Amino acid sequence: MSEPKSPRPWTRLRQGEPWDLKILKVREDAVADPRDGREHPRVILESPDWVNIIPVTRSGELVLIRQFRFGVWSPSLEIPGGMVDPGEEPEAAAIRELDEETGYHPDQVVPLGWVHPNPALQANRCHSFLALGCERIHEGRQEAGEDIVVELRRREEIPGLILNGEISHSLVVAAFFLEEHRRLAKP
Repeated sequence: MSEPKSPRPWTRLRQGEPWDLKILKVREDAVADPRDGREHPRVILESPDWVNIIPVTRSGELVLIRQFRFGVWSPSLEIPGGMVDPGEEPEAAAIRELDEETGYHPDQVVPLGWVHPNPALQANRCHSFLALGCERIHEGRQEAGEDIVVELRRREEIPGLILNGEISHSLVVAAFFLEEHRRLAKP
C-alpha cells in the first residue's frame, strides 16, 4: 500500500474582518489556489467548541430533548448540548448543558471523542460524552430563548429514530456513532 499523498497547502492572501453574530463570527478570506495561484474567496465561521452528551438514566432510558430549530423551522429531537464557554473544559460544559436543559445529573461521564462539525467552513470541534446513572434533580434551567421538552426513550428506539429522520441533527447522529464504535472497540 502506498503512502497517502497530501494536497498542496493553500496560502491565505488576506483575512477579512469578522462580523460578530454573538454565537459565531463570519469572515471572508482571500486564498491562493496552490495549482495556479488564482485568488478565491472563502467564508470562515469562527465558533467556540461545542459539546453534546448522551444521558442514560439509572433505569437505562435515554434522556432526549425536543426543541424548535430555526434553520429547519421545526422541532428537532436531540441530545443536550451547546457551546463551551471561554475557559471551560468540554466535559464541564457537557454536564452544565445537561443540567440546564434537562435537570438531570450523572453519576459518571465518559468521553466518546470529537468531530469537526464542518471543516470546509469551521475549525471548532464538537466533543461528545456519555452520561451514566443520570437522575433528575430539578426541572431544568433553560436560558432565555429556549423552550425545551424532555423525552425519555428506550435505547433500542434510537436506530429507528435516526433512520426515519426523526433524529436528523448530524452532530447527534455523530455522538451515537461514536458511542456505538466505542462500545464495539472494547475487548
